[in-house]
Amino acid sequence: MAEEFPFDISPMYEGERIRGKDFYVELGGPKNDGYELMQATPMDEVEDGKFTLIGPDIPEIEEGSKMAFAQIYKIAGELVEEELEGVMERRVHDFQNYIQGFMHLNQRYDIWCRLSKDDVKKGVNSLKMIADATMMLFHNELPFIEKIEVIFVTDEAKIKEGMPEALEVYKKRDARTKGLHDEDVDTFYGCTLCQAFAPTNVCVVTPDRISLCGAISWADGRAAAKVDPEGPNFAIAKGDCIDPISGEYTGVNECAVDKSGGEYTRIKLHSFFEYPHTSCGCFEVIGFYIPEVDGIGWVDRDFPGTAPNGLTFANMAGQAGGGKQILGFLGVGVSYFSSPKFIQADGGWKRTVWMPSTLKKRVEEYIPEELKEKIAGEEVKDLDSLKKFLLNAEHPVVDGMARDVDGKQLTEGWKLKKVTGKIKDDVVAYIEETGGDIDLDEVADKLVLSEKQFMQVVNVLTDEGILEM
Repeated sequence: MAEEFPFDISPMYEGERIRGKDFYVELGGPKNDGYELMQATPMDEVEDGKFTLIGPDIPEIEEGSKMAFAQIYKIAGELVEEELEGVMERRVHDFQNYIQGFMHLNQRYDIWCRLSKDDVKKGVNSLKMIADATMMLFHNELPFIEKIEVIFVTDEAKIKEGMPEALEVYKKRDARTKGLHDEDVDTFYGCTLCQAFAPTNVCVVTPDRISLCGAISWADGRAAAKVDPEGPNFAIAKGDCIDPISGEYTGVNECAVDKSGGEYTRIKLHSFFEYPHTSCGCFEVIGFYIPEVDGIGWVDRDFPGTAPNGLTFANMAGQAGGGKQILGFLGVGVSYFSSPKFIQADGGWKRTVWMPSTLKKRVEEYIPEELKEKIAGEEVKDLDSLKKFLLNAEHPVVDGMARDVDGKQLTEGWKLKKVTGKIKDDVVAYIEETGGDIDLDEVADKLVLSEKQFMQVVNVLTDEGILEM
């Protein structure tokens, strides 16, 4: 049936990237609104093969344009259930990347698509062709879908109007596994949808850890493996628990060996530093270690600026993506922030020191109340400013922290390894300037020292006879 289209259709195009100079139109993406939504619908409410476009089509779109985009699918069939929506929605990513000259990245409210100039030259004169090819692939690959209907929206106002409903659907899906935890089940689920871009990625989905793309919960994985046992979603017998705090299981380790082709042998589901989960590239958020403050920052793909480490989301995704297990970086889905096991092996929220305000707002209900004002945002642009912020906020990383789950001391805080001449000179000058009237807020701001660090220097100066106590 691919002969009906002016482009080729094959899994061989899954890894195709359409660069900036090569696209005719960019749909969604970092600078435009966008979403995709799959809806399980009664049979009599779906007209199979129907396509509706709301907004301009290719002839009305200027070459090189970037515009808002939404794609909505109505699916029906005897075996089609609401539980399948999230997984089938993720298959849009899979199938649209089969289309030569069309690129689909990300998911949900982060979709980013590009149609190439070459496709338009070949005769792609309507987005209907992309929709028809996608519907054909759903029918061919997933025959339990008996009817499918597609709506594409390129009208920005209509997309903004529909976004709240889509967000509510995503929220409802994510709530299905609330109250269910890793220890309550014998089976986790895996996903290999991203292996075209990240061949060694091992995506493990558990009740306490959503997929990296944020689109597949444990319930979604279970439903998908049931109706499409040969598909990209599969059961993982979790096996024996090696470490409940870091989330290491024999079954997951066996899966890591198998699905990564032997590249990785261990994965700890709730650890940032030791055998962390692999990162594909479709992750919604990337975490990054900041050794200067011994804390972890998080940045989502919608944030256009640079983090205090001087890197953008794209910079860090380039280092960690591709299915790598990189110490110091970790890709996650946004809903993982709601997990009670959120990087619990390394301190969870108590280790979090920076995130953009938009991301913080999305997850603020899960941030412990005592930490909400202690996590810096994008107004803190560099490491010196971050250090001052954390000192003034009295963040747990400053004086050292123990993890909540078992009380184990993880860090000692910012104890100075070496009291240098400059630090001693600065402290002496400050004491002389203030006449010994110490203001710890000023110490944090002017000297960039915590109370413990300041007293450490004072003790050294006293031992050396420079100060008298």
